[in-house]
Order: sequence, then structure tokens, then C-alpha cells
Amino acid sequence: MSFVIGIIPVIPMRKEASHRTEVVSSLLFGEIAEILEESNGFTKIRCQYDGYEGWCQTTQLTPIFSNDFNNSNQTLTADWANPIEINGTLMQVSMGTPLTIFKNNEAHIGNFNLHYSGKVWDATKAVFEEETIMSISKQYLNTSYLWGGRSVFGIDCSGFVQQVYRFFNKQLPRDAYQQAAEGEVVGFLQEVKCGDLAFFDNEEGKITHVGLLYSSDTIIHSSGKVRIDKIDNMGIVSSDSGERTHKLRIIKRYS
Repeated sequence: MSFVIGIIPVIPMRKEASHRTEVVSSLLFGEIAEILEESNGFTKIRCQYDGYEGWCQTTQLTPIFSNDFNNSNQTLTADWANPIEINGTLMQVSMGTPLTIFKNNEAHIGNFNLHYSGKVWDATKAVFEEETIMSISKQYLNTSYLWGGRSVFGIDCSGFVQQVYRFFNKQLPRDAYQQAAEGEVVGFLQEVKCGDLAFFDNEEGKITHVGLLYSSDTIIHSSGKVRIDKIDNMGIVSSDSGERTHKLRIIKRYS
């Protein structure tokens, strides 16, 4: 197998090998992906973190070898934006970007010499508790909703909860319906703990949205932007308009 990493802050992953096609997800800088196919200046990849597949522009990737990274390294960038020097020029990457390729803040990948000078978060030492969950998730507040997004530069609902959980070394699938298939059911809204996930469906009964619960009446989620709204047994009520925006389907807890 051959592997690549993203070499810019965020790489769009498209449905087909064309700029005109739908963005299905994103590859963050330094995330490792398996090469599946190449065509027309695009490379089809499978993201090693969540198994998601898509086509990326080949020039936004660079080859990597197994001795260039350490999968046991679960450190992440800790601030909203984080400085990486790449061949002598500055690049800012999103919070939650993996630092797998760095050793003592340095990395040498192909033609790229990299230096990281920002704060580091060790996900293996983080405790999944209310104060820390709220602190991490609130840093995403007012981030624009972006279909396929997984960063503070633009994020969708499932990408948001996936990234928050990543800070606690908890790995979630990419899409909301996949996330809803895992975990343990919480029977009643009044029994939730901070960090539980609430899932919402459409008229056809398909899971289309997810958010992170702070309490039995408060949720943070990406809808238009990352925002905090009220929730009850029926679903989400917008704090701006007072209108009901999403219909509650199920609540899940992850060990």
C-alpha cells in the first residue's frame, strides 16, 4: 500500500475526480491516507482516521512512508489556529490537527521541512468531563457550517462532534447516521450527561443531523454555524428565532 498526507491546512475530498463535483469530506493537514486510485490530476484516498474515501487534488498531497509517522502519537494542535513553518513559510492549521508526523516539533517529509511552534494537546491524557468538553467545543462557536468540513475554517454537524471527541481520544465515524449506529442508547433526555450526542431525522426517518448535549436542555451543534440552542423531547429550538429546527430521534452515549 502507498500512503500520502495532506500538505495544506484543509484538503477537500470530492465525490469524483473533478473540481465540479460534491465535497464529501476533508483531509486535515498531516492526516494519513491510503492511495486507492489516480486520475486526471486527482488522487482517490481513504483517510486512515475514519475510513472515509474521496478524491483530492494530487498537488495538495505528498507521499509518506511508515517510518515517517507514529500512529501511537495522539497529540493535536491546541489553539484555534496554529503556526507551522513549511520550507521557511508560515502556514496556519486548524485546532484538532494531528501532529502524528512530528518528532520534537520537527518533520521532514519528502521535499518538505516542517516546524511546529504552537501548543500541543495530548488526547490520551484528556478526561472526558463537563468542563473540558465545554471548553473544547466552545472554541468552535460561530464557525461557518460547511458541508464536508472538519475544521474551524468550516465544519459540518458530524465533523464537529467527530473533532470534539478526537480531543479525548474517542474515535467516531464520519457521518451522522454512522455515528448513530454506535454507542449506547440514553432512554430519556432528562438522563443525559454532558458529551452525549443527540441525533435528528428528516420526514423519511433518515438521520441527517447530530449535536453534542451540554445538558438536558442545551445543545451545541453546527447548523448555519456552530451554535448553542435549546432542546426538548421534540427537538431543537433556535435561540435566535424561537422556531423548532430539528426533530429528535435518538440519544447516544459512548464509553
